[in-house]
Amino acid sequence: MILLACAVEKELVFWQPRAGVETLVTGVGPVEAASAIAAALAARHYGLVVNAGLGGAFDGAAQIGDGVVIAEDAMEISLEDGTPLNLPRGERTVEEARSEPSLVAGLRAKGFPVLRGITVARVTSTEDTARRLAASCGAHVESMEGFAALRAAQRAGIAAIEVRGISNRCGARESSGWDFAAGIAGLARVSNALLELCDGIKDF
Repeated sequence: MILLACAVEKELVFWQPRAGVETLVTGVGPVEAASAIAAALAARHYGLVVNAGLGGAFDGAAQIGDGVVIAEDAMEISLEDGTPLNLPRGERTVEEARSEPSLVAGLRAKGFPVLRGITVARVTSTEDTARRLAASCGAHVESMEGFAALRAAQRAGIAAIEVRGISNRCGARESSGWDFAAGIAGLARVSNALLELCDGIKDF
């Protein structure tokens, strides 16, 4: 059984129900995504979690309307200047989670771009922040749930993958080119390709 998780209902407008897939609307942001997915995984066994939604692309990483695969997603959990937190006994924060490599490879083979994500709790709306995140984190795509969803599945020992439809560029909102319909079209393409790929994999 596959759990297909989106932040808001409208991201599922392309969805046609199919056997072996259940959908979940988590709510917006990393806390809502992690808690909703953790609760779902505690209540029922799934073979795969798919975090599907819209995302913004940093300049040059992808075009509006593209469907993309996020191979790894990060979240800044550090001091404001980017240095690590000084935790007791040498403990470390977890700031990166990865999608299932075999599915990433399968979607790459189908021609979908494989990119790196950054999860934020506040959407980028300035060019300065966009440049900083792209440079310091090596980010290509921004979302508000990706890292949280992948990490919740990882903690539960369940395979997961993140796919995005690009709806805008990251930076000043007045020049972001926001296009919901184009983002959904890209999301539909990559999500349907992923589920077709999963049809041939017994574990999912």
